[in-house]
Amino acid sequence: MVDGRIAIVTLDDPPANALSLGMTDALAAALDTIEESGVPVAIFRSAVPGFFVAGADLKLLGYADGAVFGDYMVRLRGTIERIPLMQAVTIAALDGHTLGGGLELAAACTFRVGGPDAKLGVPEIKLGLLPGAGGTQRLPRMTSRGTALDLLLTGRSAGAEEALRVGLIDRLDPVSGEAGARALAERLLQMPTSAVTAIVRCVDAASDLPLEQGLEVEGREILALFDGADAREGLTAFLEKRRPDFGRPR
Repeated sequence: MVDGRIAIVTLDDPPANALSLGMTDALAAALDTIEESGVPVAIFRSAVPGFFVAGADLKLLGYADGAVFGDYMVRLRGTIERIPLMQAVTIAALDGHTLGGGLELAAACTFRVGGPDAKLGVPEIKLGLLPGAGGTQRLPRMTSRGTALDLLLTGRSAGAEEALRVGLIDRLDPVSGEAGARALAERLLQMPTSAVTAIVRCVDAASDLPLEQGLEVEGREILALFDGADAREGLTAFLEKRRPDFGRPR
């Protein structure tokens, strides 16, 4: 659903929002809608009480052979890996259990906002598996090697306060992850979209590239921004001692 300048992706597959093939295909369709709409911000939320996403579809995996499992992982990974490539800033609103593939989905988003009942973990080791949709790669980047291994090798869940402290979530809202995600989205919508997306690209480069190459990305981005309408509006508004209006036609 597109609500003004925000896309809302509601995950609603009781009892636990498991990432079945149907759920994965529905998520891919929602990503298509976000890209086609061109909205600057998208929120991923759950309509299932107590769960953001419980993880993979264990009923499917319990009976799958290697070929079926391989196809499932290709589709799941392919869908999740689209999220960090999107132009929109993506916010995962984490309320309740965010486990396995659910945490991998959230980790692919730009921001993760948790509510007081959020519980995050990657329990795949208890099944003799590992989180194969980005978990072993993104968790060490979000936290630390030691914290990631703690979660990966024990299969335990981190509560909301610990998740904030170790970097699994970026904000903790006292009411709910959804309330915090919406507040963050509204704040971001006040900022110039061109600068927001450029900053995200620069920060992502800092994670993926050596410093010298990251600085090159930063240099290209700021020059491109300076030639754009948003920078002209921002600088003019500063000189005219008024509030910038980044949404008006220029």
